[in-house]
Amino acid sequence: MKRFLLGLAIVVLCPLVSFGSDPIVIQEQGSFTAGGGTLVNEGEFVFSDLWSQSGQTAYGDNAFVRYQVPVKAKKLPMVFLHGGGQSMKTWETTPDGREGFGTIFLRRGFKVYLVDQPRRGDAGFSLASGDPVTPMHYDRTMFTLFRLGRWPEFYSDTQFPKDPHSLEQFYRQGTPNTGPLDFDVIAEAMSAVLEKTGPAILVTHSQGGGAGWLTTLKTRNIKAIAAYEPGGCPRLFPEGEVPEAIDTSFGRIEGTAIPLEEFKKFTKFPIVIFYGDHIATEPTDNYGSDQWRGELAMGRKFAELVNKYGGDCTVIHLPELGIKGNTHFMFSDLNNIEIADLLSKWLAEKGLDD
Repeated sequence: MKRFLLGLAIVVLCPLVSFGSDPIVIQEQGSFTAGGGTLVNEGEFVFSDLWSQSGQTAYGDNAFVRYQVPVKAKKLPMVFLHGGGQSMKTWETTPDGREGFGTIFLRRGFKVYLVDQPRRGDAGFSLASGDPVTPMHYDRTMFTLFRLGRWPEFYSDTQFPKDPHSLEQFYRQGTPNTGPLDFDVIAEAMSAVLEKTGPAILVTHSQGGGAGWLTTLKTRNIKAIAAYEPGGCPRLFPEGEVPEAIDTSFGRIEGTAIPLEEFKKFTKFPIVIFYGDHIATEPTDNYGSDQWRGELAMGRKFAELVNKYGGDCTVIHLPELGIKGNTHFMFSDLNNIEIADLLSKWLAEKGLDD
């Protein structure tokens, strides 16, 4: 009896932690692979030579997708593609243990598909030869590049949690490539993902933004794109209208020309592009701030041209709305509910949340 009463007291004094206001009722969940190919090794398979690869087949370059469908789901699913050095973990629990966008939008009634791009995370093997996975000594680089601050100091108004545990959790979610980075391979796999999901809202981050633009050229199933600080090649523009390259302390930011008719595919659905805080307005040796000075300028040029040809592309720079301190990972920052609300408002305005 004493043990029972002690246990009851512990339950009363230490209630279970709840991350959301209400339970989520899931109608269906699961996972699948999409796209990819095979590579047959020459020779003949010999049954008695168990570990010989002769005559056997390798499978790889596919995407891996985990999905959940709530009861009474909205019509269009949301497909989330991570950025460089990341996996679908980007969209799951935040470094400090709060709900990420995957769960937030599941709560808001969307079917949610979280993707690991080819050659990353659960997507598994590459069909191309690449360097073996080795330890990565880049924590201070990432701290600065992703605009948490300028190592070793956080920005005073940063929306990233400043405790050591959250920072370590953030570093540990980094995920290596199993082969060379190839945007065409990613776009082919993402096109296959969208064949399985049907018409969908594509949400991308950083390097995933480049793959997202290319995916647009390969499928008609994208009904909207929400891009969070898209970066990395390709940055696509119509032939003859590629903006002048921008030199930054991180490197040169430049566009890629495609035929006008291909570019016009970006005018067939609404696009919103979000940028966070601490982006330089003038050249600086702070490579995190300076890279995104160039990326933001290119993003504005992209939007201008999409709209010129009859599209609907909006650039949202959060400080211009009075929202301060957001990092490159704004969707997992301390104010990620506020950031999610901005996306929800935009989806409603475009009639995409039915």
